Amino acid sequence: MARLLARGTGRRKEAVAQVRLYHGTGSFNLNGRSLEGYFPTPARRMRVLEPFRTVNAEGRYDVVAKVEGGGISGQADAIRLGIARSLVFMDPTLRHDLKRAGLLTRDARVVERKKYGLRKARRAPQYTKR
Repeated sequence: MARLLARGTGRRKEAVAQVRLYHGTGSFNLNGRSLEGYFPTPARRMRVLEPFRTVNAEGRYDVVAKVEGGGISGQADAIRLGIARSLVFMDPTLRHDLKRAGLLTRDARVVERKKYGLRKARRAPQYTKR
C-alpha cells in the first residue's frame, strides 16, 4: 500500500469524517465504497472534489475516508473539510488559496434544540381564540 501523506478530520452538523491522503491516481474509498457509489448525485461529488480543484491537484491523491453520523449533505461537507485540512498539513503554502475559497472554515450551524411548550424549536402551537 502507498505511504500515508496526511490525515484530516472534518465535521459538519452531526457528521464526522476521518480522511487520509495517499499518493495515487485520484481514487476514493469512502466507508469501503467508491465516490460514485457513496454519492450518486453529481452535486455532492463536486463538493467533495472542490479542495482538489481549488489547488489544481485533481487525480494526484487517493482518498480513504471513514464517515459516520449525520446525513448525506453533512457527510459530503465533512469529507470536504477533512480533505482541505489534510492538503494544508501536507503543503502549508496551499492554505491561502483554500482559506480564500472558504474551504477551511468549519460550518458551525447545527440544528436548534426543541423547547418545551413548542411544537418544534420555534413553532408555537396554533392559537385558538374561542
